[in-house]
Amino acid sequence: MNPEKDFAPLTPNIVRALNDKLYEKRKVAALEIEKLVREFVAQNNTVQIKHVIQTLSQEFALSQHPHSRKGGLIGLAACSIALGKDSGLYLKELIEPVLTCFNDADSRLRYYACEALYNIVKVARGAVLPHFNVLFDGLSKLAADPDPNVKSGSELLDRLLKDIVTESNRFDLVGFIPLLRERIYSNNQYARQFIISWILVLESVPDINLLDYLPEILDGLFQILGDNGKEIRKMCEVVLGEFLKEIKKNPSSVKFAEMANILVIHCQTTGGPSGSCDSSFSSGISVFTPASTERAPVTLHLDGIVQVLNCHLSDTAIGMMTRIAILKWLYHLYIKTPRKMFRHTDSLFPILLQTLSDESDEVILKDLEVLAEIASSPAGQTDDPGPLDGPDLQVRHSELQVPPTGRAGLMNTPGTKGLECSPSTPTMNSYFYKFMINLLKRFSSERKLLEVRGAFIIRQLCLLLNAENIFHSMADILLQEEDLKFASTMVHTLNTILLTSTELFQLRNQLKDLRTLESQNLFCCLYRSWCHNPVTTVSLCFLTQNYRHAYDLIQKFGDLEVTVDFLTEVDKLVQLIECPIFTYLRLQLLDVKNNPYLIKALYGLLMLLPQSSAFQLLSHRLQCVPNPELLQTEDSLKAAPKSQKADAPSIDYAELLQHFEKVQKKHLEVRHQRSGRGDHLDRRVVL
Repeated sequence: MNPEKDFAPLTPNIVRALNDKLYEKRKVAALEIEKLVREFVAQNNTVQIKHVIQTLSQEFALSQHPHSRKGGLIGLAACSIALGKDSGLYLKELIEPVLTCFNDADSRLRYYACEALYNIVKVARGAVLPHFNVLFDGLSKLAADPDPNVKSGSELLDRLLKDIVTESNRFDLVGFIPLLRERIYSNNQYARQFIISWILVLESVPDINLLDYLPEILDGLFQILGDNGKEIRKMCEVVLGEFLKEIKKNPSSVKFAEMANILVIHCQTTGGPSGSCDSSFSSGISVFTPASTERAPVTLHLDGIVQVLNCHLSDTAIGMMTRIAILKWLYHLYIKTPRKMFRHTDSLFPILLQTLSDESDEVILKDLEVLAEIASSPAGQTDDPGPLDGPDLQVRHSELQVPPTGRAGLMNTPGTKGLECSPSTPTMNSYFYKFMINLLKRFSSERKLLEVRGAFIIRQLCLLLNAENIFHSMADILLQEEDLKFASTMVHTLNTILLTSTELFQLRNQLKDLRTLESQNLFCCLYRSWCHNPVTTVSLCFLTQNYRHAYDLIQKFGDLEVTVDFLTEVDKLVQLIECPIFTYLRLQLLDVKNNPYLIKALYGLLMLLPQSSAFQLLSHRLQCVPNPELLQTEDSLKAAPKSQKADAPSIDYAELLQHFEKVQKKHLEVRHQRSGRGDHLDRRVVL
């Protein structure tokens, strides 16, 4: 957080206390915020109230610094307390940043988020009901939290929310049912207990008629009835018993026809629901058990199924939950019948790419899972997917021998997908490169998609597939890109992801050490595309510890057209050097003798910058370098240790430098052509 930034109307003392590591000091700051907001409420100054909430949200609760996030959470709770009955006017702004902290890796932060949301909900009471679905969604995740303190805090918040729903007559049951229908299929025992407890509460409220929606959740209830936990089964039996009472009281309003098929299916499974078939489930329904316990062979007519799924997915009018259900079906079919499904991939591929522009992150995630399965499935590596007719279920899942970055990684180790394999691992098929080409085309034609969701999509793909393959293939494709402006923007996006995303940790480590032929090839591949953007090329050299080449590149910057955008990127690179990702680089500044070109490169960046905050930041950093008079070039280079990457024998740095100059000359020609047509805004800086 920038200490010189103006956070008015928050005073410097409040800002300092909110960032403090001690809870007591943050609490004092919260009391000051409460007092400040009360004054604004008395003055009816809504502008300042919104400004305080926005500052606490963006600058603190969503900060990268953990203590700042804690301060933001307690500050937002203090705002809610000060607002009192008026807090309902600002609930969206108050709730959203707190819910984001529910996903924090730090259990203490998750606990503080529970505490903050508890105070917000306690003040707002019934006003939170329009936001019930997002609250329920957040609580359902915390119900299975491994930290006991977080679970305890979430249970307190859960009880408060149940009290509010019970005493209110404004609960939106219609809007809640789709979310309940989805979450009822959770396999986690704590999540199941959470769901069952809410069904019990809703069933007990006189103004809520949950019986009308029983067919939509009955299948899920029977799934829970087969849980291994005795307590969960007992809770589920109580719920079903309550529904049975309601059915007997109001038989005319019961949708028997919609429930009959669900009952028949579960009664035909081994032992029926939960291992036994109670006659009161089957009352009035005749269930005929086949003489043979063996099931007849199942033949899937995929043409019709895929046609229906494709048709619905193409319909922009369908809801989010329906789109997610369709994508789950497609993913399931690709898993279970891969050979036959690949015959439909050409027709499905365009709509799957189009779905990446969906407004819902959940839809995009499911869509990426399907696309990743298509791109990595062994069934896509052959031109003969197999016969059209006959059951495809004979190819068992275990017989496919999919490597970790394929289906096995996707289903079993979601936290380490794509991190175990090198590009030589045969996990990709002919659709992988086609997918990468079309994805980049979509980013090129929909710049808003790249700006808003580009990083999100690429980071998720790095989890689902092999990160090195993704970066290698995109760099290859961008090397041939004719739209140079898009190529520069895309390279900048990829570089930011490479340097900052946790998903790319292993790839960064691989590039830090260029001693292997594979890592050198990857560096050269990335470098040639990174040349579309001069500053990102230097940052790649810093990442790979190619400090002499970085210095040589910066020397070429004097021949480039210096624009505001160019200087802005240099400014961002200086800020990035101060981040944890470049800790090793800053420590290497202590070894002046063996890293002369690192220091000269940083001084080169300093000379490029105007007198700005970034200039001061880098200048102060370089002032900490010991014994600057020891800066040497040729002698130091000869004595450089093996860790110095500038002398990697298999990399022709002179050729790379020529390539950089060639690409930059091409960019300059295109800019001049645009300027001649009058459609280019000249943003050169007069120095």
